[in-house]
Amino acid sequence: MHSLPARPEVEAVTHTARALTESLGDVVRGRPALVRLTVSVLLAGGHLLLEDVPGVGKTTTAKALAQAIGGQVGRIQFTPDLLPGDVTGVSIYHTETHDLQFRPGPVFAHVVIADEINRASPKTQSALLECMQERQVTVDGTTHPLPDPFMVVATQNPVGMDGTYALPEAQRDRFMARAMVGYPDPEDELDMLERQEVADPLASVHPVTSAAEIAHHSTVVRRIYSAPSIKEYVVALVRATREHPMLRLGASPRAGIQLLRAAKAVAVSDGRDHVLPDDVQELVLPVLAHRLLPSADARLAGSTVTETLTQVLAHVPVPVGRTKRALRVPV
Repeated sequence: MHSLPARPEVEAVTHTARALTESLGDVVRGRPALVRLTVSVLLAGGHLLLEDVPGVGKTTTAKALAQAIGGQVGRIQFTPDLLPGDVTGVSIYHTETHDLQFRPGPVFAHVVIADEINRASPKTQSALLECMQERQVTVDGTTHPLPDPFMVVATQNPVGMDGTYALPEAQRDRFMARAMVGYPDPEDELDMLERQEVADPLASVHPVTSAAEIAHHSTVVRRIYSAPSIKEYVVALVRATREHPMLRLGASPRAGIQLLRAAKAVAVSDGRDHVLPDDVQELVLPVLAHRLLPSADARLAGSTVTETLTQVLAHVPVPVGRTKRALRVPV
């Protein structure tokens, strides 16, 4: 059993979460759920997939997050001719020394912006598999560790648009969560027009934390208390997706691990040192939906993965009884 975090540790993470939320909220107007999910995935040590049509702010969200933590930023523009070595790096032969020297690629950064990831070929997309799961790159038999923290924020256009490839199942499963960015409300869109008429909102984003702090906060988040009933609830939700007749591919064990970890980050962001069933329920759609594949019957019936997950949430019993500890960080 791991040691539970002390009150000052929880308070520090909560303070950082609120600072990041405020910083991103100034740029990503009118989409608090997107900002909340982005901050939670960062603190949980996961990767985020932002999906929607062009021009709604996917890349802006990724850039704002990178600037707010003040770490190293890597930017990869995924195109059909991009090669795996353009992502991870290559070994270059030096005639003077007669040896190979590794030249790191843009993936060697704290926040990697993978822009329009589904415009590259599946072979190039797979270059991120080892990076995202094992936090390392292997080139010519030599393993190179990636920085800590390491987060991939990928953007993609809906599959079916010109020049897009569907992400492989293994790639999607490595993203802790997927967010649909969506259009802002008319009032927020008007505010965006007025603000960006004279200045770039990203120019006002300054670091509110550091990469070292985020790395430490992620270890604190993992130690947040989750009652046995909460863990059983997560397992029940995940297993229900594997048994549902409207799904031909359910959630993996990795999905359950990341769902609980993200729920811990949400709990700390709300000032708690324990996970509630509400935290898990809030994250079921963004954490699980992109990993699931509908069955042939679901396609014929016009049933979506979102509808299926809503049914799962309605039928899996919610834990009752003691799920919390006494400590709470004051708001």
